[in-house]
Amino acid sequence: SMAVHAALEVQRGAALGLNPLVASYGPALLDRAILDALGRATGQSFATMIARNVPGIRTTSLTPDIADADLGPFLSGLAPAPSIEVRHTVGLVDPLTAADRPAAERVNDGLPETLEEVVSYYRGRYYKLKVGGDIRADLERLSRIAAVLDAGAGDYRTTLDGNEQYDDVEGIVELWRKVEETPALARLAKSTLFIEQPIKRAVALSRSVAPLAKHRAVIIDESDGELSSFPKALALGYAGVSSKNCKGFYKSILNASRVAKLGAGHFMSAEDLTTWPGVSVQQDLALVSLLGLGHVERNAHHFIDGMGFAPEREQLAFVTAHPDLYEKKDGRPARLKAAGGKLALRSLDVPGFAVGAEMDFKSMTPMAEGAST
Repeated sequence: SMAVHAALEVQRGAALGLNPLVASYGPALLDRAILDALGRATGQSFATMIARNVPGIRTTSLTPDIADADLGPFLSGLAPAPSIEVRHTVGLVDPLTAADRPAAERVNDGLPETLEEVVSYYRGRYYKLKVGGDIRADLERLSRIAAVLDAGAGDYRTTLDGNEQYDDVEGIVELWRKVEETPALARLAKSTLFIEQPIKRAVALSRSVAPLAKHRAVIIDESDGELSSFPKALALGYAGVSSKNCKGFYKSILNASRVAKLGAGHFMSAEDLTTWPGVSVQQDLALVSLLGLGHVERNAHHFIDGMGFAPEREQLAFVTAHPDLYEKKDGRPARLKAAGGKLALRSLDVPGFAVGAEMDFKSMTPMAEGAST
């Protein structure tokens, strides 16, 4: 059963010195491959298989808060969206303006290199802002980001990612109070949808975030290592949980059904990790759009030059199969299209798990068992 299998994964991971989040990654890849094979064999798309519960998702002792009676109607009500908005990540050291990116440091690959350029190039509405745990530095950084967004991003929306940087909830509450008191941050404060796990993982599931939740909804992210994590977090004042394909897509689906059952005030967010252009990004996009999420953090397309890691033949196969999602021109690698800050998803409606092209397996290097990255 899933409960037994999940417990074994965590035990095996612990024996290798891995935390539950990391231990989930390999099995998550296998789950995706198995569902892809099932869909190809039966001619069904990912969306169809999940809505009909072809994989046989069941509630177990790991999810005592939901019943199969909740799960069936939830799954059958899911329908894929034709597009999703990109939430661009602004990292702690990302250049914001031309002054932050001297000519000698520019990559000059035709892609935007500063936040100002990202705003004018993609015309996106959603931004994810990282903070670093030092109130003064964070306020200064957020003020510089706000100046760029206020000037060029229209009616924008943001999320703050604490990235486990604060030692306690009091620190992040103080930061938020100062954000609300700073005139230059007035629009940014109003635009903030939620705050991602701001306190360190060691204490995140043992201390209440209620003092912060009074100001803005808080989601659990890095501490969401097991299926029991989200209910624990709810008891501490968190309102939401992130979806990451690397945690396992069945986990995202079960957590999404929990959110649906909990109702108003609870939500799921779509976060990015390990999602390069190609199979990885497509399967993640198919999942989060099916779960009804309107925007997704997406940064691999920005920091990696498209599918430059893949052979030309593979790139052309993906561009041909998914012309709404990729473009290839001027001899550059295939890149995600995100005009108007949106990704078009109709081409993901193919038999299998959202991939209508073949990877070039011969060009890959086998990974030795037990190899570390």
